Amino acid sequence: MSCQILSQEQQDAARRSGAILGDCLLMINEFIKPGVTTLELDERAEEFIRSKGGVPGFKGYQGFPGTLCTSVNEECVHGIPSERELIDGDIISLDCGVLLDGIYTDACRTYPVGTISSDADKLLKATEGSLKNVLNIVRANVLTGDLSASIQQYAEERGFKPVRSLTGHGLGDNLHQPPDIPNIGTKGTGVPIPNGALIAIEPIISAGSDIVKESSDGWTLVIKNLALSAHFEHSLLVHEDGCEVVA
Repeated sequence: MSCQILSQEQQDAARRSGAILGDCLLMINEFIKPGVTTLELDERAEEFIRSKGGVPGFKGYQGFPGTLCTSVNEECVHGIPSERELIDGDIISLDCGVLLDGIYTDACRTYPVGTISSDADKLLKATEGSLKNVLNIVRANVLTGDLSASIQQYAEERGFKPVRSLTGHGLGDNLHQPPDIPNIGTKGTGVPIPNGALIAIEPIISAGSDIVKESSDGWTLVIKNLALSAHFEHSLLVHEDGCEVVA
């Protein structure tokens, strides 16, 4: 299956979907503090998305029960919202999707809870920086390997490791579709991304092992040696001369 190329109408839908998603993540940041539960954050996100006319893109997807993936500390992706209370010094990755007018968008931010350690702060800055840096080379016909190599180099130069088994992906009328965009790779390899594609680039970076293990809940993936993990993600429309961040 090849990468979906969005029509102008679909690109406009992506912008509307992404606007809801971006605003949702901005809104939820106000409520991240010690004592709040991950389920409370999830409920607020669902209420916000539905109030704007969108549908939570993750809820029910392959059976996932939440609107948000709420991954705390060593949990790198797919954390299930629960009655777990956040504590001072935690970091939490909030991954969220929105479906609107037939188009999915997908984005993630990792937030500090209260006052975090300098090591955790460095991890967040390196992960977000790797995403901002790679945006400079996203344009029509860029190879996925060039994107992957950029993320890997940026993270490793700062002493961190990209999680090798997790990838970015194409978006459109499905939440996950080609092309895969790994966070490790080699320049000059991979497939070209066409003009008009919608993609999710998502550095998932570990302060320790780059290997994950599955938790007993069947969803949450955890860094094998329990090191901290951070995750930042944008949904991007690919254009001839660059890219457009829609979420």
